[in-house]
Amino acid sequence: MKKILLASAATFALGGAAMADGHGNSISLGVILGFTGPLESLAPGMAQGAEMAIAEVSDSGLLLDGTTVTPVRGDSTCIDSSAANAAAERLITSDGVSGIVGADCSGVTTSILTNVAMPNGMVMISPSATSPALSTLEDNGLFFRTAPSDARQGVVMAEIIMERGIDTVAVTYTNNDYGLGLANSFAAAFEAAGGTVTLVAAHEDGRADYSAEVGALASAGGDALVVAGYVDQGGSGIIQAALDTGAFETFVFPDGMVSQALVDNFGSDIDGSFGQNPGTDSDGAAIYQGMASEAGFDGTSPFSAEAYDAAALILLAMQAAGSTNPGDYAMHVMDVANAPGEPILPGELARGLELLAAGQDIDYVGASAVELIGAGESAGNYREIEIEGGELVVAGFR
Repeated sequence: MKKILLASAATFALGGAAMADGHGNSISLGVILGFTGPLESLAPGMAQGAEMAIAEVSDSGLLLDGTTVTPVRGDSTCIDSSAANAAAERLITSDGVSGIVGADCSGVTTSILTNVAMPNGMVMISPSATSPALSTLEDNGLFFRTAPSDARQGVVMAEIIMERGIDTVAVTYTNNDYGLGLANSFAAAFEAAGGTVTLVAAHEDGRADYSAEVGALASAGGDALVVAGYVDQGGSGIIQAALDTGAFETFVFPDGMVSQALVDNFGSDIDGSFGQNPGTDSDGAAIYQGMASEAGFDGTSPFSAEAYDAAALILLAMQAAGSTNPGDYAMHVMDVANAPGEPILPGELARGLELLAAGQDIDYVGASAVELIGAGESAGNYREIEIEGGELVVAGFR
């Protein structure tokens, strides 16, 4: 099993708050997301989710006998590993964070984990990094994610497409770890289900013109175009080029494309298109969405619930360990996330802290029906969406 127990706190040379035992102290949690870059329209909802969980715990006064928690943001950019690593280094060495919510995109998450988090013994819980490669990457037991792997999303997407009577598709993917992993997962699942993938082709983000890429995809044919890209970058450029030329009328949108920005960009021009992103219709999801609405943001925004859960898991694991030191609490993340124990929903973090302080077990269900499996990642729930009348509507859950 990839998750190995950490030998001792002395294994890691951490400074600042991360080395304190936490009792009666103030600590910081890093929130490193792509506040600029191809997912910048999703980052605010994710950050607000994480910060709402942090405030809920801090305001309770119940974390390790009154430890308060302050969020500190860092910009992963989603695509620039050097910038992401520098942001993570600052969070750890300058801000002295005791854990990191993030990163968001798979490539920068892998880079931060390998080059920054592991050398510093820092726990990371990503709400949105979905590359299958992260399931097998050695992480010294420090990395977890509340979003499911794209190995699962590929299967779900194939099922949704086939159920809609579409059996031939072309696929374009953003040329990075996320795009390639998802494209490969989907193509294998779709062909195993009897479908035909006419072409799988990469696209580069940041181009002004995608007519050549769309021309190749159109020549290959297909009843729909799967766009495994970013809504704030090349993914939208591909769609616009396809609409301009009439190459495709129906598009399939994986998680990196599902956001309000999609319908803001294209409205009814993409009616009949559909897709999926992580999500659940659980009681916890409904509670979280109500909490977010009261706080003034959209709790249905992609990966917002997963970000709330990522922050909550870090803080609950600290309580279970009796320490804010990542070397102590990392091995408790799986314990607080899974049965047995008292179920804990959004808004109940204080109760979870009380139960843990009393030596009782909890089963953190949270906003996204958390269940962490072998590689420390979500077992996976998905929200199926479609575009109707220029609006994004929920078609179901699976």
